[in-house]
Amino acid sequence: MPTEHMRRREALLALGGLGVGAAFGVRSLLKPATAPAAPDCLLQRELTEGPYYLDLDLVRRNVKGDRRGTPLALRFTVVDASSCTRLENAAVEIWHADAAGTYSGVSGDSGNFLRGIQRTNASGVARFDTIFPGWYRGRTPHIHMKVFVSGDEVHTGQVFFRPAVTKRIYAAGVYRSRGQADTSNGADSIYRSAGERALCSLTRKGSGYAGAMTIGVDA
Repeated sequence: MPTEHMRRREALLALGGLGVGAAFGVRSLLKPATAPAAPDCLLQRELTEGPYYLDLDLVRRNVKGDRRGTPLALRFTVVDASSCTRLENAAVEIWHADAAGTYSGVSGDSGNFLRGIQRTNASGVARFDTIFPGWYRGRTPHIHMKVFVSGDEVHTGQVFFRPAVTKRIYAAGVYRSRGQADTSNGADSIYRSAGERALCSLTRKGSGYAGAMTIGVDA
């Protein structure tokens, strides 16, 4: 389970790690009146990767492993933030905690569950089949993400969820015994650095949910 030191490290890195990529999407109002209108891409803020990243090169769409939880199908579209051109063959990597708030491969926990990489297709889309992430003390529920283009890391971020859906999921199934998360989005310093553009809206899909986001990167 995450330690108090690790949680403080995440928060400190978030405050100090907002670099050039922390700008939001390109907006035409920032251009001179004579310039052609620029596209407005959805660009998440750059955030700390957190202390749980492992460089495992696990290329797979289904990252569930043996973990139980509410199914979650994720669809990420990667675009060039300056033009909104969809980027083919970008590598999208995700990792997150299981229903008990545990990460694989760290703090004595073995395995590589809930970690994986997918390449974007010709439409710039990468898909993952996972479960809704569990919570741990001091953090709102989230999924970590990195994006690589031509081998270079061009984005580090975290994906968050709307409170109503989170509460509904945590009230049932394998999540129910742990109760609700102890930290809301608004109380989470990393979410506050990211803002609403880091929210992934979910829709029902069978027994679980599906979510889609567009990630703008400086390619």
